[in-house]
Amino acid sequence: MLDTLITSRVRRKIIFVYAKYPDYKTHIRGLSTLIKEDVGNVYRELRRLEKIGFLMSSKKSNTKIYSANKQFPLIKELQTIVLKSQNLSRGVNAVRPS
Repeated sequence: MLDTLITSRVRRKIIFVYAKYPDYKTHIRGLSTLIKEDVGNVYRELRRLEKIGFLMSSKKSNTKIYSANKQFPLIKELQTIVLKSQNLSRGVNAVRPS
């Protein structure tokens, strides 16, 4: 279901991780390893999701750390969609972040 609504595989995986685990914070390489996608593609999607307000970033030394924006207007709806789609199809095989 989620794969039909969000056509970008990388964006779908990122939304899945941050909607399911809203307190999760990581840098680009950590997220790219977690979702098993190329760093360049992950970076492009992180910028897009940050631009619309779904993600926030902060600087820690020379590293940009990304986290979910809990004030994003659709965060609850996305969490509901992610949980329902996970129960229906198990379509996104994201690993639980540590």
